[in-house]
Amino acid sequence: MSPRLPALTGKQLVDILRRHGFEPTRQSGSHVIMKHPDGRRTTVPVHSSRDLGRGLLGRIMRDADITADDLIG
Repeated sequence: MSPRLPALTGKQLVDILRRHGFEPTRQSGSHVIMKHPDGRRTTVPVHSSRDLGRGLLGRIMRDADITADDLIG
C-alpha cells in the first residue's frame, strides 16, 4: 500500500522537485514551470501558504514521475 500523500505548499514542492533534479525555467504569475534535464516538465502553483490539493499534487507527481516516497524522504 502506498503512503498517504503529505500536505505540501507549492514552495515546499518546488524545493522537493529541485532535490530531484528539476530546475525552475520560468514563472508565469504564481505558477512556476519546472523542467528536468531529461525533458520532464511540470507546473507548480505557489499561492502563499496554501496547501496543494491532493488531486493536483497527484497530477504533478505523475508529470514529474516521482512517488509519494520521494515526497517524504
